[in-house]
Amino acid sequence: MFQGSAEEVNSEPDYFDGSFELTMYHAEGCECCVEWAKYLENNGVQVKTELVADLHEMKREKGVPGQLSSCHTAVADGYIIEGHVPVEDIRRLLAERPAVIGVSVPGMPPNSPGMDQPVENTYQSVIFDEQSMYIYNTHN
Repeated sequence: MFQGSAEEVNSEPDYFDGSFELTMYHAEGCECCVEWAKYLENNGVQVKTELVADLHEMKREKGVPGQLSSCHTAVADGYIIEGHVPVEDIRRLLAERPAVIGVSVPGMPPNSPGMDQPVENTYQSVIFDEQSMYIYNTHN
């Protein structure tokens, strides 16, 4: 499903260190979305939240592939941020500015930001465009 690795994208990542705003779209009643937003705010991100009646349609319109889908979708400076993406991956994306639609943490890994389950689990973030997906980072 994925092509290449994070090392092929950039072996020494840069990180955007300025402030930025992110708009998170989510369905009513999803507490992990709220927790992810709090995590971002605690890490210096300005978060605006919007409830969406048909989140699946919005994801389709924004170009999120089904296999990368998660419980919420956000937009930061034109990039799609799908799911429980760690802030360092968002800051890296904003610094490197690759020609992609966005970054995703597919599914809902139990130890990802906003889920915060105390389990040993490795998960990956993936950058994607209309045709390809690449592993962007690996988290434990």
